[in-house]
Amino acid sequence: MTATKAPTPSPPQQRAVRRLGDRVFAGSAKGSGIFILLVLAGVAAFLVSEAIPALTAPAEEIPGGEGLTGYVAPLIVGTLLGAVLALLVATPLAVGIALYITYYAPRRIAATMGYVIDLLAAIPSVVYGFWGLAVLAPALVPFHRWAADDLGWLPFFAGPASASGRTMLTVGLVLAVMILPIISAIAREVFSQAPALHREAALALGATRWEMIKMAVLPYGRSGVIAGAMLGLGRALGETMAVAIVLSGGAGATLNLIGSSNPSTIASNIALRFPEATGIDVNTLVASGLVLFVITLAVNMLARWIVNRRADFSGAN
Repeated sequence: MTATKAPTPSPPQQRAVRRLGDRVFAGSAKGSGIFILLVLAGVAAFLVSEAIPALTAPAEEIPGGEGLTGYVAPLIVGTLLGAVLALLVATPLAVGIALYITYYAPRRIAATMGYVIDLLAAIPSVVYGFWGLAVLAPALVPFHRWAADDLGWLPFFAGPASASGRTMLTVGLVLAVMILPIISAIAREVFSQAPALHREAALALGATRWEMIKMAVLPYGRSGVIAGAMLGLGRALGETMAVAIVLSGGAGATLNLIGSSNPSTIASNIALRFPEATGIDVNTLVASGLVLFVITLAVNMLARWIVNRRADFSGAN
């Protein structure tokens, strides 16, 4: 009878020793993340504390005499209207530019176009505002008149058309140009990372280049495009100087895009009225800034949620 050999005990697992550089980097990254959260919490606490007097003040003390809701509601409409219009114009253009640069343009032309598109993000918003006021607004006056005559049955083109071109439509187009490089840059990165085997398999099955893009590239990059669009929307929501220069705001809530009476945006209204505001007027402007803070935070959280939904996706590389 053979004796069974006792199993040899496995050596105890040794804890991996982290190098000093790794510990310093991990600590720095963690500290930076905590610092950003503290700054965000500090901004939120400041806005809430300064907005409380406007939230509790009687309606007749708020500018306009209709209370805080009546003051902020037209600004919210103007903010969302201009930002959504910019998003609807910029997103298809950005996706088309990203697809052309990634899959159609020759390498040299693609590199040059990528640099030029990215350069648009470095132009100051004041320059965009003056361009919209001096060039784009007068150029759109004929379109405003045509839209009022032929499309006046739509609430967006009800008219009467503005003679100066300083309308919500002009603001939307200016904002579209401003957020175009953000969406395009993210879309290019996502499209270029589409799984190579998926693209090659589609081409091997006889698909044309567009069919390959439709079947293999666009489904893979859909979440990235949506996230880029949400980030562009966040930029458009908070834009100040370009809107303040172009738009002749001050009217109530309206969906008319070509009229001379337009609702202002929250950011531009704060920039124009804050230097001369005193007392409860300052608290009212801070309260409107708190509303913009919540809207922008919600948009960025939505973009992060969309990105995280496909974080576990892994195609063949």
